[in-house]
Amino acid sequence: MITSKFADVDIPNVDLWTLYLEGKRDYPDEHTLLVDGDTGRSYTFAEIKRLSIAFGQGLVHSLDWRKGDVLAFYTPNCVDTPVVNLGLHWAAGIASPANPTYTVDELAHQLKDSGAKALITQRPFLEAALEAANAAGIPRERVLLMGDARDDKGEFKHWREVTAEGAWLKPRKPQVAPDLDTAYLVYSSGTTGLPKGVSLTHRNLVANAMQSYKIDTRSLNWDVDAQLGVLPFFHIYGLSVVLNVAFVAGAKCVIMARWDLEKACGLIQSHRITVAYVAPPIILALGKQPAVAKYDLSTIKWINSGAAPLGPELAEAVWNRLKVGVKQGYGLSETSPTIMTQFADEWSRFQGSVGKLLPNMVARIVDTDGKDLPNGEHGELLVKGPNVFAGYWNRPDLQADTFTPDGWFKTGDVAYVDEHGNFFITDRIKELIKYKGFQVAPAELEDKLLGNKNVDDVAVIGVWDDESHTEVPRAYIVPAPGVEANEDLAKQIADWLAGEVAPPKKLRGGVRFVDVIPKSPSGKILRRLLKDKAKKEAAGPKAKL
Repeated sequence: MITSKFADVDIPNVDLWTLYLEGKRDYPDEHTLLVDGDTGRSYTFAEIKRLSIAFGQGLVHSLDWRKGDVLAFYTPNCVDTPVVNLGLHWAAGIASPANPTYTVDELAHQLKDSGAKALITQRPFLEAALEAANAAGIPRERVLLMGDARDDKGEFKHWREVTAEGAWLKPRKPQVAPDLDTAYLVYSSGTTGLPKGVSLTHRNLVANAMQSYKIDTRSLNWDVDAQLGVLPFFHIYGLSVVLNVAFVAGAKCVIMARWDLEKACGLIQSHRITVAYVAPPIILALGKQPAVAKYDLSTIKWINSGAAPLGPELAEAVWNRLKVGVKQGYGLSETSPTIMTQFADEWSRFQGSVGKLLPNMVARIVDTDGKDLPNGEHGELLVKGPNVFAGYWNRPDLQADTFTPDGWFKTGDVAYVDEHGNFFITDRIKELIKYKGFQVAPAELEDKLLGNKNVDDVAVIGVWDDESHTEVPRAYIVPAPGVEANEDLAKQIADWLAGEVAPPKKLRGGVRFVDVIPKSPSGKILRRLLKDKAKKEAAGPKAKL
């Protein structure tokens, strides 16, 4: 068993709202915590607390909110999102964020699976939100709006209009059991197809905030530091890590609705951003795009990369260009998310490492028989800690595949650890494809593609794209009888799928035609053979996307 190099930290027995808005802090009430990078609209700590209480009371009073009810989010990053989340947590509700690029069917699945009582979105997404809400049985009056645009006709309430004004007695904050009650229900793609709910308790998230504070957050100062809020708030990396830095450390968060390189560089320059939590494609842009040279990014002290593998050459490119160190961390939705991270000055000394175990965590690296391996040998990473979830939402059938009989969470990633306690992630046992940090399940795409009349059989794998520095989905297809395999057909199939799924699931790796999909005697697709084939391929019919 591998133990953390750091002493355990105390984890307060509180909910997330209490940690962020009632806990000990160094910054004053009037300190600005959240800023809209487009409009400059902002919230101070005092405003966040006042508005979150008002919204929480409004949920209870006007929407008959009960402890454990689920509010789904269908929105890109918005300066309102953290405030609405905290108001929901005040009311002991559960936040379930959805990717705003989801199709109506994909959103409807999450609404149904989570049992969402209401849905909040922005005006540009209202039509799709209403269609999905209708499919999930959510009444129109339970569809709310956030952001700057309101409903001109007055049918859909803005979250600021959900209040307890006029109530004879204002609702009180419900009691929350931190170790039992869910705070966030985030959805993670599974190898069997449709995304499944990752139920994270208040204790999971509070624990990870305290664990990260030991190594990361406490180095920041509210009156000096500011961060770029570009990570999506529908992803646990943004929801947990970015908001911890804002509320626990007091580092102002300048929020971007979507990634744009020049916009980001301008915000870094004008707001004197000192730290940024990002994914590898952003590191790639900072290290190689010419536009970066037009801006003064000298205030940045360090950048943290996570959500997907980062090659040492990209970290070196950013250092050579900006003299900024890029450290790495590693985690999963199921671990709230951070398991390990580097100190800011370790990126060059331990290149390729994702850091050391956070406090209060233990790990094992095991072979295929579950036997522990010594330092330096590669095996599956298993972990335990207070930030590790207890299981998937309404899926007790997955417990045996997710945890060992004695309670170790199976990450599905292959790793090794060196003599200094630095971990290196080298491969993935799970079949998930990680496109720019977003999880794509091959089985989901295969199921869709089998619905195309030109497809007789199919297997999807992830292939590495050097230009965008990420995995991309590629489909190996056996054409239907009598259908000619050519580039036009490849593009036709890829374009068809692009209209059926969210953008991260597009076949950016193209289409390859084969005579047969390799399978085991039991019918399981042998993806490793296809991955070996992909490495050898130099050309072939593919879709240009």
